[in-house]
Amino acid sequence: MAVIEARGLSKSYGGKPAVSGLSFDVRPGTVTGFLGPNGSGKSTTMRLMLGLDRGEGTCTFDGRVFTSIQQPMRHVGALLEAKPFHPTRTARNHLRMLAAANDIPDSRVDEVLGMVGLADVAGKKPGTFSLGMGQRLGLAAALLGNPHTLILDEPANGLDPQGIRWMRDLLKALASEGRSVFVSSHLLSEMALMADELVVIGRGRMIANGPVGDFTRQSSLNHVLVRSPQARDLAALIGQRLAGEGSVQAAGPGELNVIGLTAVEVGDLAFENQIRVHELSTKEASLEDAFLEITGGAQEFQAHGPQSGGGWQQPGPGWGGPPPGQQPPPGWSGPQQGGPPGPPPGAPYGGPQQGPPYGGPQQGPPQGGPQQHGENPSGPWPGDQSGGRA
Repeated sequence: MAVIEARGLSKSYGGKPAVSGLSFDVRPGTVTGFLGPNGSGKSTTMRLMLGLDRGEGTCTFDGRVFTSIQQPMRHVGALLEAKPFHPTRTARNHLRMLAAANDIPDSRVDEVLGMVGLADVAGKKPGTFSLGMGQRLGLAAALLGNPHTLILDEPANGLDPQGIRWMRDLLKALASEGRSVFVSSHLLSEMALMADELVVIGRGRMIANGPVGDFTRQSSLNHVLVRSPQARDLAALIGQRLAGEGSVQAAGPGELNVIGLTAVEVGDLAFENQIRVHELSTKEASLEDAFLEITGGAQEFQAHGPQSGGGWQQPGPGWGGPPPGQQPPPGWSGPQQGGPPGPPPGAPYGGPQQGPPYGGPQQGPPQGGPQQHGENPSGPWPGDQSGGRA
């Protein structure tokens, strides 16, 4: 067993920092997920850990830097590229070459080929392999020396659903044997099932480091959902109890989202005041929800969706706030008066009052359509006036 200790890893390209002062540990017996948006420096960090890039800081494996380890594949297995092999050398010979350089017997080659499901194609050239098969061969190389530490960059890339599940089960089993597993992935649903701890970075800097549960608990999306026919009365009581240390929001007709109280505390409060409750449940943020929320400001590349008609105004909560002239209950953070706000003054409104795009009975055909010229369309006319689907 060996612990990975990274201290002050830094790297710049052309004066622009790619990785800045990253320090973390990967403990034996755990799968540590390495997360970050595209361009955040994950691959650069892994290369620095293995001495493949020159930068600042240190990374040791059981107290030794990777470049000082004799027969390194017996200690650290790494997969950093999708197809790290010669395309015309057979899969088995590719592994035999690596085995010979690390004094590993050929019997281990056949063992790992069977382990990753490539025994039947061991004599084929990997240049013909799919991306998923190439990933399996890369993983076989990482496992060849039966190492105590694994560093894997997107190992599930290209795998089908069965392959992804196999990968998850394999890495968890390897960690359970006392190995240190450090793995990056954009498959957050899989990482939630596989990882014990996380290292989360953005723009090359540390955002979070610790157990998965601690990370998801940081999300503001964690809340208690309450359904009650007396939601307004309950909201007022919750607001008084919170005293500014949380929030209560309308989530729909007779529904409240509560942040700052547990489900037990909300249930006791309702019982003490003889308020009927039809549902009381704790809603926990998923790893994906927490990741998107917490790393939202650290994305290197921001994509913007299309906008039309001035943009859609999202409707407000089901309870539109107190009637005009009345104050909302303490702690209330929903609409303040009479329902969802409208568009800004002078802005074109893109909400539901606007008719649908041409294709229904509310609008006539576009200029130049066949009805205007007395022609029959040769096929289903996209502006059919019958009210059917366009």
